[in-house]
Amino acid sequence: MSKDSNGYGKDDVKGKRLLILSLGALGVVFGDIGTSPLYAVRESFGAYGLALTEANVLGILSLILWSLIIVISIKYLMFVMRADLNGEGGVMALTALVTPKNDQYSRSRWFFVLLGIFGASLLYGDGMITPAISVLAATEGLKEITPSLEPFVIPITVGILIALFSFQRKGTAKVGALFGPITLLWFIVLASMGLLQIFKDPVVLYAINPLAAVMFFVRNSVTGFLVLGSIFLVVTGGEALYADMGHFGAKPMRLAWLFVVLPALLINYFGQGALILQNPAAVNNPFFLMAPSWALYPLVVIATLATIIASQAVISGSFSLTKQAIQLSYLPRMRMKQTSDSERGQIYIPTMNWLIMVASIGLVIGFKSSSNLASAYGVGVTTNMIFTTVLFAVVCRTVWGWSWFSTLSLSLLFIVLDLGFWSANLLKIPTGGWFPLVVGAIFFALMTTWKIGREQVSQALKKAKLPIEVFLKSIENHPPVRVSGTAIFMTISSEYAPVALLSSLKYYHVLHERVVLLSVKTEDVPWVLEAKRRTITDLGNGFHKIVLHFGYMEKPNVPKALKNMIKLTIDEEGSTYFLGRERVLSTAHTDMSPWRRQLFIFMQRNAQGAPAYFEIPPSRVVEVGTQVTI
Repeated sequence: MSKDSNGYGKDDVKGKRLLILSLGALGVVFGDIGTSPLYAVRESFGAYGLALTEANVLGILSLILWSLIIVISIKYLMFVMRADLNGEGGVMALTALVTPKNDQYSRSRWFFVLLGIFGASLLYGDGMITPAISVLAATEGLKEITPSLEPFVIPITVGILIALFSFQRKGTAKVGALFGPITLLWFIVLASMGLLQIFKDPVVLYAINPLAAVMFFVRNSVTGFLVLGSIFLVVTGGEALYADMGHFGAKPMRLAWLFVVLPALLINYFGQGALILQNPAAVNNPFFLMAPSWALYPLVVIATLATIIASQAVISGSFSLTKQAIQLSYLPRMRMKQTSDSERGQIYIPTMNWLIMVASIGLVIGFKSSSNLASAYGVGVTTNMIFTTVLFAVVCRTVWGWSWFSTLSLSLLFIVLDLGFWSANLLKIPTGGWFPLVVGAIFFALMTTWKIGREQVSQALKKAKLPIEVFLKSIENHPPVRVSGTAIFMTISSEYAPVALLSSLKYYHVLHERVVLLSVKTEDVPWVLEAKRRTITDLGNGFHKIVLHFGYMEKPNVPKALKNMIKLTIDEEGSTYFLGRERVLSTAHTDMSPWRRQLFIFMQRNAQGAPAYFEIPPSRVVEVGTQVTI
């Protein structure tokens, strides 16, 4: 069961607090899927030259309805969200669940871990495309007001994106309370617009019958299958439901979906279908054409606000994903900023922020319209959804102990639909679908290279280390001069004497009266209870071993964690941190390919320093250099 910042169980809350959490989920979780009506129906007809017959309209609407029910309501909300890691979800949580606890990877298990890493990598492409397509689709409403505004659509979109990403450094804490109400207003507008059109042509309600979807495929054969590539646009954002479940808990999210989001989306989609039946020419932009002319300006404003909120959720998700990858040693340390004193999940990572901004603006300028961008949207997300289904099946079988029959029966239901969407989206690769795959491949290479490289550096350092028992015995037999104060030596493994400790003793010939061997361990859980934060071992002769435990969602603040320890009082003013800093050199005698070695060395040299990452004051840090060859 997940916990909120006040310690309440989110899945057990009731009454007013449940409503508050559900409202918050509207703004943070459902923004992406909630802005799909801006372009999904238009693309389902416009991109494939479908005849605008009543049967085809009903078939499209039926596919939309049952896709939302099966993919979102059943797959994610009913089943996948049960696979949480202490309340946190997402593909990285699934990867942690299938990762062996003893680090002994079999070939099959390592394959599933790689799937999870690649799935996480694909989400970066989604984080770049979503702001571009969402904001661009909203500002394109200006063309419906007057064609003379069309030249300003792209400049306005770029301006909004620059403002959006520039705001990230201030965090979302101050405006977070507005997200829920604005998104609620957006869903009310969606439902209101759709109802007006449904009243004019209620025949669209026949699309509730799944036979309408079946007959659509029978009539349109190959073209009907290709349409799935655009139908999938209605469920993009589904992966965000799972990834963001730790913020609010499953119960508030299910409540918001069933009673607000799903009804509003279906009513709006059905309303767009009714408008197309009344006026086939409206297929060019059915969302904005549903509104009367006097309402277009306010509609463009509220649509833009909704897309900004949707983009904010994806951008924040990219920050969280990067933080998790760093904590799990899949990416090098980067500068992070905590933007809220009360919400641990609100962080800002400048490197990722500006990278995503440049990519999003480049997509807007390069593709020029949301219709063109729709060709790039879907390939990465559908691939990630397939990986989620596969990893979920592994969890069902190996973690929960389900029978093969139960695991395969449920997984096959999901994978058949996933593969249908995925196959249809593969045809988008030449027209833009290559972009998220390239982004995913780049981040996959970065993540795997960093993981492999760090393991090789760790193995190389072990060869130069002395077992701590041997070191302590030598200190006991040949006591060095001891000086006052506390020396804190940070080390990956406290089983060995840190290289920085050996070098310090070699060059200074003295030891502090108290020596702490400090290790920071990232657990395969998002949060670690304060009572389990520290483990302390007295090694004798003034030596202590401390292991600090952090979850992969936490920022490791070492001085704060060491403060006010009961078993060992550390004087912050009288203590000095000794950190090793490796200078990695390339050698031909290694299993790493040359390009991986050079890439790892580049990442190593540009990684954020340990003092800043662990929030240690620079004035109390001594760094000892070590040369390592890989």
